[in-house]
Amino acid sequence: MGERIKKLKKIRIHREGTNELLLSALALIIIAALLWYCFSTTIPFWIFIVVFGTAWMMALNFYRCPIRYFNGDTEKLVVAPADGKIVVIEEAEENEYFHDKRLMISIFMSPLNVHANWFPVDGKVKFVHHQNGNYHKAWLPKASEENEHADIMITTPEGEDVLVRQIAGAMARRIVTYAKPDEDCFIDEHLGFIKLGSRVDVYLPLTARPCVTMNQPTTGDQTVIAKMK
Repeated sequence: MGERIKKLKKIRIHREGTNELLLSALALIIIAALLWYCFSTTIPFWIFIVVFGTAWMMALNFYRCPIRYFNGDTEKLVVAPADGKIVVIEEAEENEYFHDKRLMISIFMSPLNVHANWFPVDGKVKFVHHQNGNYHKAWLPKASEENEHADIMITTPEGEDVLVRQIAGAMARRIVTYAKPDEDCFIDEHLGFIKLGSRVDVYLPLTARPCVTMNQPTTGDQTVIAKMK
């Protein structure tokens, strides 16, 4: 699509977690100081530091956001929209928008994965639709249709429609979508963010060729998951 536009995102901690991490860190410091000065023994202080300090570090790890750029030509490539592992590669009926069979590739994101999502293809956002629903475990087949999800339809430069579905899981209760209708989108840009374990589905034309295998780990914005015809 001509010269690709890359929006520099010079962040190491995702913006979705900045306020939460700062406020919780401030609260931890205040409580730790009170425990240190209000007790004759340091045992309560150290118990608090170990327990809640560990929890804060886990939250810090969850909100990490590595700066990534795809190295190479992106024409007709589909890259992983998320970190995780491949849990589905199959032909599936998509009856909400396409009303025919599509190649479905799904990535499951555990709580330990980076939870930022990237655009899997260059193109233009056709529409964005959010659907309320259940919170089944994200790896279950019915999660794709029954769980709360956000659908982003992208039209590639070749005129192919690609559907990206952000799916909430049993733990994930918030889906954030940055994509806006009618805007140009590019690999390397953030599509959104899902809090806690979840899943991202990509629906491609049947002519697309998968480049991944079941249970293969993926790196968002880096792993090529398919090639378009």
